[in-house]
Amino acid sequence: MFTKILAAIDEKDTSLKALMEAKGMAVSNHGTLRIVYVATEDTDPKASLRLLAQAKSAVGDGVTVDTRVLHTEAVYGVTGIVDALANGVREWGADLVVVGTSNRRGLGRWVIGSVAEQLISKIDASVLLVRSQ
Repeated sequence: MFTKILAAIDEKDTSLKALMEAKGMAVSNHGTLRIVYVATEDTDPKASLRLLAQAKSAVGDGVTVDTRVLHTEAVYGVTGIVDALANGVREWGADLVVVGTSNRRGLGRWVIGSVAEQLISKIDASVLLVRSQ
């Protein structure tokens, strides 16, 4: 049973789908939902907080929700994002992490990498991937 569910969001549509899956898991398991956004040093702090507020509002009632901005200095690639998420998962003790995946293939995946794929290798929590389709 998953009682501490962490949903990682960004500006993509897949994030909303992942967030709704995370909410469903939290409601059905009487758990707590933590919504996180990873910000780089170039990210507008107000935009980060606005995105988290919108996500919390989208979740609505029926589940305990809190939000956090996780910070990374890495701007290039996904390593900084993955490390920030992994630290956030460990700090809070999440037992389920829900992330959206863009289902990128081929050269795009090789060049950019996959946050979800790298995250799985860095944390002990279960990971639920939500596809855009």
